[in-house]
Amino acid sequence: MTSARSIRPRPRPRTGLRRLGVAGTALGALLLGLATAPPTASAAPVTHEAETATVSQGLAESNHAGFTGTGFVNYDNVSGSHVQWNVNAAQAGTATLTLRYANGTTTNRPMDITVNGTTAASAKAFAGTGAWTSWATTQITATLKAGANTVRATATTANGGPNVDHLTVDTATTPPPTASTPAAINGQLTVCGTKLCNKYGKPIQLRGMSSHGTQWYAQCLTGGSLDALAKDWNADVLRVSTYVQEEGYETDPRKYTDLAHSLIEQATARGMYVIVDWHMLDPGDPHYNLARAKTFFTEIAQRHGSKTNLLYEIANEPSGVDWSRIKSYAEQLIPVIRAKDAETPVLVGTRAWSSFGVSEGANESEVVSNPVNATNIMYTFHFYAYSHRDEYLNTLSRAADKLPVFVTEFGTQNYAGEGGNDFAMTQKYLDLMAAKKISWVNWNFSDDDRSGAVFKPGTCAAGGTWTGTGSLKPAGVWIRDRIRTADSFPTS
Repeated sequence: MTSARSIRPRPRPRTGLRRLGVAGTALGALLLGLATAPPTASAAPVTHEAETATVSQGLAESNHAGFTGTGFVNYDNVSGSHVQWNVNAAQAGTATLTLRYANGTTTNRPMDITVNGTTAASAKAFAGTGAWTSWATTQITATLKAGANTVRATATTANGGPNVDHLTVDTATTPPPTASTPAAINGQLTVCGTKLCNKYGKPIQLRGMSSHGTQWYAQCLTGGSLDALAKDWNADVLRVSTYVQEEGYETDPRKYTDLAHSLIEQATARGMYVIVDWHMLDPGDPHYNLARAKTFFTEIAQRHGSKTNLLYEIANEPSGVDWSRIKSYAEQLIPVIRAKDAETPVLVGTRAWSSFGVSEGANESEVVSNPVNATNIMYTFHFYAYSHRDEYLNTLSRAADKLPVFVTEFGTQNYAGEGGNDFAMTQKYLDLMAAKKISWVNWNFSDDDRSGAVFKPGTCAAGGTWTGTGSLKPAGVWIRDRIRTADSFPTS
């Protein structure tokens, strides 16, 4: 975050001026989970969406019309891919299970349906429906026990399963949780004056975590880890960091756009807000990636623009360029996004690694006197408390009085995200941000060996443990405690 950054050499890929990553992604098997509420009987059939269930070897998507909920599950084309629902029955008995699906091929895609590990239907047919937008239903009869049950639909051929929309159970089961998540309470966000406001027009503060680069640490973004972030950490927001360079987007745009799609859907299913972070870092001139950014955000906005839980961060950390250069980039890219999505707030990076220019000898006055010519936007600020002291803190305070500001990245360590933690200085920042309702996201939700990554090394490869503090470094324990404190989301 300063104008003279350096990092010591390490025997793995370089991550620009601040971060190093471990090669290898786990794009193929991002799991989803669904927590069930305490049993309360309901006489009417209950629908359990596929995109909020546990998914193995498949992705939650929303690119074919006609689904219910927020999307559907697209099975990987392998035998053994599956979706598993947790179904809580008020009493034991026979139930009719109805699966809604689409199969745009002419080939049957059979699946085994098991209930509590016992086969209820072997190689159940899921014939072609004529198109991926044509949805059909099929039924089986099964016996449920009182309380918790699992229902799994597993592909039995190399073609995988059909696209599965939802499972409906005709007996008394517990409906999925409703209207208790940050995104459900606050709805579509807008910028009002210098604040981020919810659907009731009330200023709010979001608090959450940023992923590390998804080209290195997708294995840290599983169903279990995202469940923990949403339900154990009580996070409001996940920042999905799509690096442009450094083995990222530019090497395989399709792969990393699809990964962003999947993570957006998974965070949405858990009721969190999502910052879609275009993580440009080196080169520091955002114009270098303008064409790529237009392509990426056009597709993201077209597919997800109808959602009410997104924010678009269009330039992570510009550096080495004047504010006018960043402003012109934003004024070319924002209209491209607005052509597909007129409502989602856009977050604009500021000069000198999003420090309002402090790391290059400037300050917020250049933005105050020459703001981006666009509406419903905020400006980003990043800090690392061990390195960035009162000059940065005072800049953030002054800027937030005149501009809408979102702290989309910070750490308790030095500007490289490593070394000792300065929790006292970080708390000064957190107190300021609470007082002025500045939303914030901490760097980062991974097991990188630096002290700024919340998990101990090896946690992600081992598949957790994700909940509690046993797998967390000191910074992870500290920041989790501060995210877990009660939110204040005014609704009237």
